[in-house]
Amino acid sequence: MPHLTVQAAETQLAGHEAALITALTDAAAGIYGDWARPLVVVRLVGVPTGRWAVGGVTTDRPAPEVSFGIRASALARPDGRDIARRLVAAVTEAVATALGLDDDLRAEVIVELIPQPDALVGVGGTLIDDTTDSES
Repeated sequence: MPHLTVQAAETQLAGHEAALITALTDAAAGIYGDWARPLVVVRLVGVPTGRWAVGGVTTDRPAPEVSFGIRASALARPDGRDIARRLVAAVTEAVATALGLDDDLRAEVIVELIPQPDALVGVGGTLIDDTTDSES
């Protein structure tokens, strides 16, 4: 399941939530395939004014940051590097377009792919790799 957490200034998110959720879901489904659409989880975290700083100075115009939880096996494939590039590009474009970021801020959007090994991730109280083993 792709899990995306976006951290952005509350002022950047306000009024753009639905568009951003749709754009991120579309971006993930565009890379994974439409079968993944119902599995995409998006979490938006708005940071209030005065609580984001760069270089020790608060800013109300930070570059949004996206953490993208992805199964490690997707990046370990022979085409894993290409998948990573495509995900980073698609997610950056989704964020920039949905939030109406200018080119300077778009160039600073951070997308962090966080590979999750099946042995360390659980769903419904069971490790994913335990579920895989029991289905074999």
